[in-house]
Amino acid sequence: MEYVTLNNGVKMPVLGYGVFRINAEDTESHVLDAIRVGYRLIDTAQIYGNEKGVGKAVKKSGVPREGFFLTTKIWITNETYQQTLRSIDGSLRRLHTDHIDLLLIHQPYGDYYGQYEAMGAAYKMGKARAIGVSNFYQSRFLGFAAWQEIVPAVDQMEMHVFQQQRSLRRALEKYGTQIEAWAPFAEGREDYFEDPVLKKIGEAHGKTAAQTALRFLIQEKAVVIPKTVRKEKMEENYQIFDFSLDREEMEEIASLDRGKTLFSSYHDDETGAWLRSKPNTEIDCK
Repeated sequence: MEYVTLNNGVKMPVLGYGVFRINAEDTESHVLDAIRVGYRLIDTAQIYGNEKGVGKAVKKSGVPREGFFLTTKIWITNETYQQTLRSIDGSLRRLHTDHIDLLLIHQPYGDYYGQYEAMGAAYKMGKARAIGVSNFYQSRFLGFAAWQEIVPAVDQMEMHVFQQQRSLRRALEKYGTQIEAWAPFAEGREDYFEDPVLKKIGEAHGKTAAQTALRFLIQEKAVVIPKTVRKEKMEENYQIFDFSLDREEMEEIASLDRGKTLFSSYHDDETGAWLRSKPNTEIDCK
């Protein structure tokens, strides 16, 4: 495994396992599969409704807690200072742990300043080893980070070969903030796995288009959290540390960048309205 060092000195694996849209009743078994493959960074969120499954899998795995890097995110309905503190304690209970390795604001809506203040308090109490944000696009991140005593350690954003977040990454570098790629396969959109550039370069290394894409993102200094429920794909995604891409290959993949989202835009009012309509499925967070 390769690691990055966050701006507070904490080491974070560059490859993890995401559990977005995995049913609560299936999460434990899938996370156990991922742990057996070798994954130690597990990424969940309050809104996913599957923190309990992650916690059970970690507890049953036999791997010491210090061997894991657990991430969860605070949902927008837990927006005030006190709500956020209560929700963090709820996440700790569900994850069967006394600390979260990375605690993120999930969405840039509501009182995210109050959320972050509470997260900072949790950090100082040892309930979180690092704190950061998710889905904070460039202007929102810059306007937010400049006011913080604790600079965000991570910004988890949509990032894949079709949206490489070049401008945002330059902004994050000024604060030493690590970018983490959600949907590193763009959920298979735009025939991602059939892209001729990824396939051609992958074949030259005896790798798949998916492995090539992950290797590109890691060499671009991103942390990646691919999600799959198939163990053979978990294993495939994990086998990306035995090859590297040369400069010409990196440049060829870089040329795939479209510089725009394949998902909802945070500059669209409808996105905020849709997110606010989503209840927090972890009811005891409130």
